[in-house]
Amino acid sequence: MAVDQQGLLARLVKELVRLPGVGQKSAQRLAFHLLKAEREDALRLADAIRAVKDGLAFCRQCRNIAEGELCEFCLDPKRDRTKILVVEEPSTLYAVERAGAYRGLYHVLLGALSPLDGVGPGDIRAEELVERVKAGGVEEVILATNPTIEGEATAIYLTRQLKPFGIRVSRIAYGIPVGMDIEYADEVTLLKSIEGRRDL
Repeated sequence: MAVDQQGLLARLVKELVRLPGVGQKSAQRLAFHLLKAEREDALRLADAIRAVKDGLAFCRQCRNIAEGELCEFCLDPKRDRTKILVVEEPSTLYAVERAGAYRGLYHVLLGALSPLDGVGPGDIRAEELVERVKAGGVEEVILATNPTIEGEATAIYLTRQLKPFGIRVSRIAYGIPVGMDIEYADEVTLLKSIEGRRDL
């Protein structure tokens, strides 16, 4: 019986390790926590995971997380439909929303171009964004991909795909975080800050 229980616990640890940012030790701590937790608490977590998998999907228009065919932003008639902000992941979309400065629509790539990892334009469904622009009504696409090699490559690729439609394609600015001393910024951040400077 003890071997069987250890096998079940090992299986749980193995599944927890597959989560992003969870290493072997963290997975073991979580597994033991769940083992010691009240049955109702553990089952509530399992039910929440099941509900997410059964009740959520990706918006058919922007690929954000949605409970129906369209997400809350695509359904909102008050959003500015002339602008689309492109992000790599839904988590970035929600960070932008928390800032409260953007009221347009979104497009979630669910990744970034990375030929070395076998991620191409079809994997990020770049054509879906192009089709949205082709449909008309969009005046500006704002590229908010991450400031990584993959994010930059994705932004360059999308710019080339979208420019022929005569719309404005812009890139979010990068720079020194508010409250940070400039002397502690790395060279790339300083370079991007200078390149992205604005008139006062």
